[in-house]
Amino acid sequence: MATDHYTRPHLLQALPVRIVIPVALTLILFILTIFLFILPQMESFMMDGKRETTRHLTETAWSVLDYYHGRETAGNLSASQAQQAAVALLAQLRFGDDGKDYFWINDTTPTMIMHPYRPDLEGQNVAAFTDPAGNPLFADMVAITQTSGSGFVDYLWQWKEDPTHIVPKISHVMAFEPWGWIVGTGIYVADVKAEISAVTRKITLACAGIVGVVLVLSGYIVWAAAASRKERLAAMARSELQEKQLVQADKMASLGILVAGVAHEVNNPATMLMLNAPNLKKAFESFLPVLDDHFARHPDVRVCHMTYPDLRTRIQRMLAAILEASTRIKTLISDLKDFSRPADTRTPFPDPAIDVNQVVEKALALTHNTLKKITPHVSAHYGTHLPKVSGDFQKLLQVVINLLTNAGQALENKDQAITVMTSANQHKNIVTIEVTDTGPGVAGAMLEKIMDPFYTTRRDEGGTGLGLFISEKIVSDMQGVLELVSEPGRGFTARIVLPCAKK
Repeated sequence: MATDHYTRPHLLQALPVRIVIPVALTLILFILTIFLFILPQMESFMMDGKRETTRHLTETAWSVLDYYHGRETAGNLSASQAQQAAVALLAQLRFGDDGKDYFWINDTTPTMIMHPYRPDLEGQNVAAFTDPAGNPLFADMVAITQTSGSGFVDYLWQWKEDPTHIVPKISHVMAFEPWGWIVGTGIYVADVKAEISAVTRKITLACAGIVGVVLVLSGYIVWAAAASRKERLAAMARSELQEKQLVQADKMASLGILVAGVAHEVNNPATMLMLNAPNLKKAFESFLPVLDDHFARHPDVRVCHMTYPDLRTRIQRMLAAILEASTRIKTLISDLKDFSRPADTRTPFPDPAIDVNQVVEKALALTHNTLKKITPHVSAHYGTHLPKVSGDFQKLLQVVINLLTNAGQALENKDQAITVMTSANQHKNIVTIEVTDTGPGVAGAMLEKIMDPFYTTRRDEGGTGLGLFISEKIVSDMQGVLELVSEPGRGFTARIVLPCAKK
């Protein structure tokens, strides 16, 4: 009895501290890393990328002017015809996500030559024109092109074709000296901020979900420690160790969900880069003989202020850099996904010969008291001479228990039933476990989201939305599939399909 009195305060006081502090520190460090480092870096990279894209678009417009100036120089067009043709072409060009971004042209006086959304300024001297903040934007454009030939200008401007909506804008302008013109285009700062806000919202929701899960688990652990104060010292020590292991596993699972989500968001654009970069390089190399022949006959032609050999080398370097960068991104994504997987997925299955009937029997025994309070109609139909499966008995048991619990929670009255069935298909070399309830079923739109992390319709009842997500991960790690089938009003079926163990 003296030992019990001595160890009880130690357990009640030390256990919560040992659990809560590491979890809290981990969450704090993780959240600080996301919001103080990754998100600001992401915003900076996205803004730099938008500015670089704008510069390339301006160079494209400059090339159009250079093309028509070349036709003027060759005598194919008069000066006015060449200028009118160039203006007409640039005036109708639209680009961007919504196809409303544009080019404009003014000269160095500065007089507006062409503006798709402000035709009222065309032909007017805009030297004294200022934005709502008082910035003489067109005078600034003239100044920067006279100093550097091209550059970026920050100012306030109307949102595309809406003159009543004034927002910050960053434009790149470039001088075309033969005609004394300045051509430019720009990006809206609000577009980039909207993309950053969308990413921030997703990460915030994910972090809030993780905090909720950790708080629930911490509360359970404290309660379990208080309830076990009458146990003997050895039993208390084993319980404490098991609780710590469970918390650590759940903590890493929660972190892995967020890491895998971020990796998935980055994986799609990285895949597009890796798929398109080689094709772009191949296309460019196919054009090289034609370009080499053309510029051999016209060695004095400049493209973007560069000679052809310099441009040829620069494009090849840029294509190589794009391919190398996309490969590095894919490697990083692979590392993140490896981190998010449980460590034992890379090792042989701990249980090479699992009897699924035993799994179902044990799951029904463990959930018997819970399910009998919901409905007396719980039945099981066991297949005979079923092949064994390879995997983790305890984790597969966890999945079946979760499916049985979900089925019980779905029932609306005691007349509804739950049925468990095991079977095998020798031709397909698979074993199946089905858990079916006769509850209200799930609508198609909800069925598509039901296995998403943190998606739950029982949040007010303490649901975390992780049960089916983790169950699907466990079944997938065993090389199987978790299938969900339902129609509103006709019940719900969860089907675990596993490959037979190799003999």
